[in-house]
Amino acid sequence: MSVPMLQRAAVGELSRRRRLGVLAICCASIVVVVMDISIVTVALPSIRADLGASVAQLQWTVDAYTLVLASLLLLAGSTADRVGRRRVFQIGLAAFGLGSLLCSLAPTAEWLIAARALQAVGGTMLNPVAMAIVATTFPDRAERARAIGVFGAMSGLALALGPILGGALVDGVGWRAIFWINVPVVVVAIVLTAFFVPESRAPRARRFDPVGQLLVILMLGCVVYAIIESEKRGWTSPVILGLLGVAVLAVLALLVYEPRRTDPMLELRLFRSVPFSSAILMALFALCGFGSFLFVTTLYLQNVRGLSALAAGLCLLPVGAVIMVVSPFTGRLVGTRGPRLPLVVAGSALAIGAASSLWLGPTTPLPAVLAVYLFFGIFLGTVNPPITNTAVSGMPLSMAGLAGSVASAARQTGTTLGVAIAGTIVGSTAAGNSPAFTHAEHHLWWPVMGLGIGLVALALLSTTRWARATTQRTAELFNRPAATPEGRSG
Repeated sequence: MSVPMLQRAAVGELSRRRRLGVLAICCASIVVVVMDISIVTVALPSIRADLGASVAQLQWTVDAYTLVLASLLLLAGSTADRVGRRRVFQIGLAAFGLGSLLCSLAPTAEWLIAARALQAVGGTMLNPVAMAIVATTFPDRAERARAIGVFGAMSGLALALGPILGGALVDGVGWRAIFWINVPVVVVAIVLTAFFVPESRAPRARRFDPVGQLLVILMLGCVVYAIIESEKRGWTSPVILGLLGVAVLAVLALLVYEPRRTDPMLELRLFRSVPFSSAILMALFALCGFGSFLFVTTLYLQNVRGLSALAAGLCLLPVGAVIMVVSPFTGRLVGTRGPRLPLVVAGSALAIGAASSLWLGPTTPLPAVLAVYLFFGIFLGTVNPPITNTAVSGMPLSMAGLAGSVASAARQTGTTLGVAIAGTIVGSTAAGNSPAFTHAEHHLWWPVMGLGIGLVALALLSTTRWARATTQRTAELFNRPAATPEGRSG
């Protein structure tokens, strides 16, 4: 069948083999996007040595990527709904590939940070758009659930296995290879997308909200920059206080401006649902904890323990193995018993992992270190499916996609904040191999432990009968008559 004919073909006419091909293409795209969040962490010591990067620049190497992802996810999803998902998907693949190529050629840390931001611009067009393509390609509800389950499992697995692949590439070829590997994957995906993925659009796409988009970027950018620079300037610095003040003003402007729009980028009425609000907080807490863990762990293993990049990546293999085993079981458990138990397990595992990490030092036996990492694997393997379920469950179909996108943005924001906070706490000790690093690192595990306890509390709160009732009332808001341009009902 020719490409033009495929463009006109209805999704329901696609054969099972073609639908599975579409799923494989979307999974490949999400693997490279998500893996680039974690694969770079194992290369940070090599990047520091080769480019002479500071600790703040290492933080920005990770955070420039996750910050752009968090800021533009909602815009990319709504744009794809309006102009065509396949078209935006291909543009995203091309931008991601170009950004990867520029990263591999970076002569300075500043160049690398800028190229990482370009990578992320492409990534924002792949993450939510690929999910929408998968959802429209599988019209049968049972098939769609299985396909989305595979898609989500690949995302979690890519995040955990990134350091392992990164370690092999850094030791075998060099840190630039972690970006080279994306280019052939992207080229093949662009070609296959042209032949196998049909074009689709939303029946009614949400309007572009430039003011809301600018306010979100301003808010997140100021907060992250303030955290990263606070280690050098101090929290009482006029620059830091000014940045935090601008962030607060951006939040207030969002609260005033967004409810006045017919199609707001950030639908604030969703937050009237206690489970939805809890899911967003849990996504922030969870990925903030994991981002902190990933950033300091790779530095600890290489700078303090003296392991090679590959050996450091292999030390994270227990995390990936646990995710592979636990994630499918978690999905089934959420479907049969609801999200409470997996979320309680996830929060408890994060808190126990953080508490156990307080005992890790330069000479701790490696088996004991790996045993501690198992808790972080249990945490990540049990946390993602119930968060997504909590965010979208009970919402009308018209809002389910937006609710899921907000949860995805919260995850990226959490990762960004986790890296920023971890780098600020370990500070200049990240450059050395002395016990000073582990002493500084121990100060990080107390707030991470608090995040785990917060997860447990939110899990219990969001699954009460009262919380479920707020979701029902929120869903009814979106079933009321449409608002006029001057305002909205409800």
